[in-house]
Amino acid sequence: MKKNFLKLTLGFALLTGLNAQADDKTITIGATPIPHVQILEQVKPILKKEGYTLKIQEFTDYVTPNYAVEDGDLDANFFQHVPYLDEFNKNKGTHLVKTVSVHLEPIGIYSSKIKSLKNLKDGATIAVPNDPTNENRALDLLEKEGLLKFAKVSLKTKVDITKNPRNFKIEELDAPQLPRVLDDVAIAVINTNYALSANLNPLKDALALESKDSPYANVVVVKKGNENSDKIKALDKAINSEAIRKFIVEKYKGAIIPAF
Repeated sequence: MKKNFLKLTLGFALLTGLNAQADDKTITIGATPIPHVQILEQVKPILKKEGYTLKIQEFTDYVTPNYAVEDGDLDANFFQHVPYLDEFNKNKGTHLVKTVSVHLEPIGIYSSKIKSLKNLKDGATIAVPNDPTNENRALDLLEKEGLLKFAKVSLKTKVDITKNPRNFKIEELDAPQLPRVLDDVAIAVINTNYALSANLNPLKDALALESKDSPYANVVVVKKGNENSDKIKALDKAINSEAIRKFIVEKYKGAIIPAF
């Protein structure tokens, strides 16, 4: 009886050890579809050569993948920039950190009704993202294009408008909804990943684009304390490799640019 129990115990310990080893060689990462999943698909074979399996889970929002990393359901995620991450940690009490920068997606102004901002009518409705950092980016771009003036605050919203001589109306919406409301508003300020998902080409279709010196590079994010694990170091090295730089340059032709 004791021998059988010992065999079972040893067998369980061996199985547990093998599962732990397998987990150490599997990297689970959450990402939004375009361009993040597309880039990660190119990372897969690079990691495979190093003995790692990359499992990608797609998300269509900016909240769930952060909670999944915080809770340990994902090893990492790839969809956001540092200003958004910092604001999320502050407001949600999470403990997430950046590891490496990967690419920049310039935010842009789009329209299905006009071909130039010169044709924008007084009183027009402008749709912008409603999360704090991306709304700030959008309003910065509107100010840069001379449409509005804002108070000097760290994260602008429509309540911070100081000059609006043409009586534009600002509509704050969830970022994924913005391409779908182009027929209902005069212009919308849309993140590049959602523009690409809606078959909008930033270089051809945007009426204006955020400058390439923007601080909003998209980054790999993990839970604090995991950033120096072997598999995260392997992920960071692969996603910042020359092969991935070349892919970004050739695939997106300037609509998305490497940030490493």
